[in-house]
Amino acid sequence: MDELIRRLAKLDTCSVSDALDKLGLAGAVTGLSPLTVRRRVAGRTVTVKLGAPMEGAPKRHLGAGAVMAAQPGDVIVVEHRGRIDVSGWGGLLSRGAVMKGVAAVIVDGACRDVDESQELGLAVFARAAVPVTARGRVAEHGFNEPITVAGVAVRPGDLVLADGSGVVFVAADKAEAVIAAAEAIFAREQLMAADIERGRPIGEVMGADYEDMLKQKEAGR
Repeated sequence: MDELIRRLAKLDTCSVSDALDKLGLAGAVTGLSPLTVRRRVAGRTVTVKLGAPMEGAPKRHLGAGAVMAAQPGDVIVVEHRGRIDVSGWGGLLSRGAVMKGVAAVIVDGACRDVDESQELGLAVFARAAVPVTARGRVAEHGFNEPITVAGVAVRPGDLVLADGSGVVFVAADKAEAVIAAAEAIFAREQLMAADIERGRPIGEVMGADYEDMLKQKEAGR
């Protein structure tokens, strides 16, 4: 695991989303939830672009190229344009992904064979589950190329973090700045949580004076 992924894995999507907001960057997406095992996943993206069937589309099964290209710890991200009427990922692909050591799969749309992916222990994040096959309805337009997920641009090799709150993407060239900002936010919230558990009134902990005090402490490090 590279150092940036190791640091990202210690955070949560809420802290990273707040950091993206602070830096004026896009990256948090809506509507994607864990459908199988619930665990935090961080990794680098391998992308898949799906769309309507077209002449000259690759003959391989959709997603297979990304599975073959993936390295252990990677996260496969599928542009499925939010479609929930047809699957953009299935059980055999999940089986192949597990064999390659893929950490998770994220589908901007529906997937199927959720029970199989659950039994395999593969984390799958998607908009919905549906039994309808992609065969004859969807084609792969490419893999390991720039895609869009819920309006957010994602490139191969970008960073992604997914947990029970959702999914956030971090552009590779912005990763150091975003992670550093998220670490500061996360540390501040841990201090606040500790004070709440010690019995400090939540209204006081959430107040502006407390926030200013924490900022002063951070500035004096």
